[in-house]
Amino acid sequence: MATFESLGLSEWLIQQCKQMGISRPTPVQEKCIPAISEGRDCMGCAKTGSGKTAAFVLPVLQKLSEDPYGVFCLVLTPTRELAYQIAEQFRALGKPLGLKDCIIVGGMDMVTQGLELSKKPHVVVATPGRLADHIRSSDTISLNRIQFLILDEADRLLEQGCTDFTKDLEVILSAVPAKRQTLLFSATLTDTLQQLQGIALNRPFFWEHKSEVQTVEELDQRFILTPEKVKDAYLVHLIQKFQDEHDDWSIMIFTNTCKNCQILSMMLRQFNFPTISLHSMMKQRQRFANLAKFKSNVFKILIATDVAARGLDIPTVHVVINHNTPGLPKIYIHRVGRTARAGRNGVAITLVTQYDIHLINAIEEQIQAKLKILTQVNVTRRQCEIRLESTDFDEKKKINKRKQMILEGKDPDLEEKRRNEQEKIRRKKKKRNKKRAAKTTAVDS
Repeated sequence: MATFESLGLSEWLIQQCKQMGISRPTPVQEKCIPAISEGRDCMGCAKTGSGKTAAFVLPVLQKLSEDPYGVFCLVLTPTRELAYQIAEQFRALGKPLGLKDCIIVGGMDMVTQGLELSKKPHVVVATPGRLADHIRSSDTISLNRIQFLILDEADRLLEQGCTDFTKDLEVILSAVPAKRQTLLFSATLTDTLQQLQGIALNRPFFWEHKSEVQTVEELDQRFILTPEKVKDAYLVHLIQKFQDEHDDWSIMIFTNTCKNCQILSMMLRQFNFPTISLHSMMKQRQRFANLAKFKSNVFKILIATDVAARGLDIPTVHVVINHNTPGLPKIYIHRVGRTARAGRNGVAITLVTQYDIHLINAIEEQIQAKLKILTQVNVTRRQCEIRLESTDFDEKKKINKRKQMILEGKDPDLEEKRRNEQEKIRRKKKKRNKKRAAKTTAVDS
């Protein structure tokens, strides 16, 4: 079994991984890190939750440590939330280097961002639209020395549709050097990515997780046949049953439009469910604030559009509910990939109306698996008893706590030792107080 040592990573980087609770490389890391370290272009396709971000962050940091200078790496990603998550990963793993990063996304002040770029950070993480705006409006932004260009969720960045990044990518690609390493990562392989595979750029390395099923085995996938008119009633019933059975579970509900997202959030609050929403029409600060509240379990229910379907590592999600059946199988794969991550169990339930049967058939054909059918009778307390190991939640919470300590400049192991010592002192003090109380009672009697 491969280790980070066998992949050629430096000792300091291996120690950072251990501090974050990452002990062994995942398959996508095992296959892609050596190729990237050799200077080859790389395209990696693997299931959500398989460690794709670390697969490019680790070798980039290894190369950066050898010759740290200016803007060394540019990462492009389709959403603001994912940009912040990737930057956090760079920050945590690259802390011993004194890594300087810069996040360039929409919704923030361009002047402030321009000043950050002028300081020549090591890593720039950006959404294509905002970075292209900076390049168009300023002659001082220089990306001509970058060594790495990374496209995360590459299929969405390269596909044409309602969020077409083509023109912005053309601007960016004209500003970066031709001599560079280009890394593309995604959870789904599309025709666009297959075409890129055939382009001989820089000894390109391609790795795809070979599996007939594109969702993980730990995911319990079901759907409910429901008339359109009573779909919301089923949703409320499902949430109530899950909360009655597992009051510590977190639930993500996906819907198709910003308006539906807001309406569902308002409706569930009327039923006294602690609910927050996440969609592209919200102000950026509110989006990040809501996401942080959900990640920290302040709120147990998050209703979102597909802006939250890709790449986000929200460790405490136990259930994903599709309020609408996704029109494309790959959207379904990304949505349900928010649960059952990193070997943990999870549940995905899709509400299917009489008009959506063909969509479910397409999803089943894509993932090469049959979704279990829940009838109206099945949506009862007995059938909603889906068990997760209680340690799943605690384990991920511990990893996130260690990551936060590293970012704050603290030693997680030392802090744990201090907590244990304090707990011993509290126990001894409590024992002494009990003895004193017993003596006092004996004297009084």
